[in-house]
Amino acid sequence: MNQRISRILRTTSRLLATSVIGIPAIWGAFALWYQVPGGHLLKTLGVVLWVAFSVATLIAPWHGRATLGLLGFAAAFALLLLWWHQLQPSNDYIWADDVARMTTGTVEGNLVTLRNVRNFDWRSDSDYTQRWETRHYDLDHLCSVDMIMSYWTGPAIAHMLVSFGFDDSAPVAFSVEIRRQRGQSFSEIGGFFKEFNLSIIAADERDVIRVRTNVRGEDDYLYRIKMPISAMRSLLLAYIEQANGLVLAPRFYNTVTVNCTTLVYHMMKRIVGSLPLDYRLLLSGYLPQYVYGLGALAPGYSFEELRTRGRITDRAKAADRSENFSADIRRGIPGVEAP
Repeated sequence: MNQRISRILRTTSRLLATSVIGIPAIWGAFALWYQVPGGHLLKTLGVVLWVAFSVATLIAPWHGRATLGLLGFAAAFALLLLWWHQLQPSNDYIWADDVARMTTGTVEGNLVTLRNVRNFDWRSDSDYTQRWETRHYDLDHLCSVDMIMSYWTGPAIAHMLVSFGFDDSAPVAFSVEIRRQRGQSFSEIGGFFKEFNLSIIAADERDVIRVRTNVRGEDDYLYRIKMPISAMRSLLLAYIEQANGLVLAPRFYNTVTVNCTTLVYHMMKRIVGSLPLDYRLLLSGYLPQYVYGLGALAPGYSFEELRTRGRITDRAKAADRSENFSADIRRGIPGVEAP
């Protein structure tokens, strides 16, 4: 009986040691793959050496050398973490054209000046005319905030845009995006491992919505947000503050903790106070249901009605390069007055 208990305890301790080593070993392999400089050959070499070392320490507990294996791995992992925390974001790379510039803003009284507002004319993802503009907005004419959700891979994942409307000028939409280097492609896994910088882009709606619906084939929905003018103003100024901050102190994008929804959540929490945490903040495709539950969408409609009437994909395709693009995509959306 005592021998049986002893065997169980030995097996349990070995399994525990295996888990203690195995989980950070997997994390380390991904970290090396995404951050070792010098191309695929060096990345592969780094990962292979790390995996070989990790396997050796994983085997050690099963040969009566648990302490040696754990101490050896702990020392190596500590060095890996030291290297990891020394990795810092930088604005000094050759960036993809659509994120090559960073939006900045100044506020003088009620006048907002935004520099590097993107207004590309997209013909395809690789064929476009670049335009970066300086635009001026009067906060006294700020009158609406809209949330646009763009879906490309099922109902759970979407990209969020926030568009500010003015009664004397065209809307301006803000998009929190990854800042890709030229030739890079987006990777959800890479987003966990410091592969991308964070970027905030202010853009014309004919650019930032149309590229998604008309060029990339995404499915977009627009919801009018119900909020006081003072909160609209504070949110716009928070976007400008965040954008200016990224010029001075770049940040890494993170697929879960620093993305298009969590950044806006923290800005809104600072403006309105407590907001409940919810899984839909991570599964961004369900964010409209979260906002609906807070009572912040047009009243008097079920969520399904708001979603059905808020689908702008076909309207955006029909409007295409129209000068009235923003008005055309909003026709019939609850909470939006008729033009």
